[in-house]
Amino acid sequence: MNNKVVYDLYHEFVNRGFSTLRFNFRGVGRSQGHYDSGQGELADAATALDWMQGINPNSNVCWVAGYSFGAWIGMQLLMRRPEISGFISISPPASMYDFTFLAPCPSSGLIVHGSADTVIPEDSVAKLADKLSSQKNITVAYDVIKGADHFYRDKMDELRSKVETYLDGALAPTA
Repeated sequence: MNNKVVYDLYHEFVNRGFSTLRFNFRGVGRSQGHYDSGQGELADAATALDWMQGINPNSNVCWVAGYSFGAWIGMQLLMRRPEISGFISISPPASMYDFTFLAPCPSSGLIVHGSADTVIPEDSVAKLADKLSSQKNITVAYDVIKGADHFYRDKMDELRSKVETYLDGALAPTA
């Protein structure tokens, strides 16, 4: 939760007035427990969302955002929680984990990836974005940041700009 990508995502939502929570999955940092191959981590995310909704019962908008493994967990949560109205997925691990559960994807969102990511090949994320984009009634924006590695070293300003621009459009009032 303390890496630069997650930190900046958190602040993008806070700056727009969202009640926002960032947290470590079990076994990360000072969190209790041990890595659970995604099952326990999904339960962690669902519990966090339940808690946020409990303290914000009148909220009419709910988004999920995640980076790398957190993007995979966030997308699973998106499929299980119909109240989630949008998503931001940064460097989803499409070459490491199965994303076929996103059929059909229930919400529009943004996927961002770096062209120089050696952890998750760009072509696997492009295939995921293309598959999601072909579905009706949702729009999945896909942006590739040229020269960005998995950690967006020296590219955080570009990443932040992509997220800001997307949120400005997605959250604009409709006439």
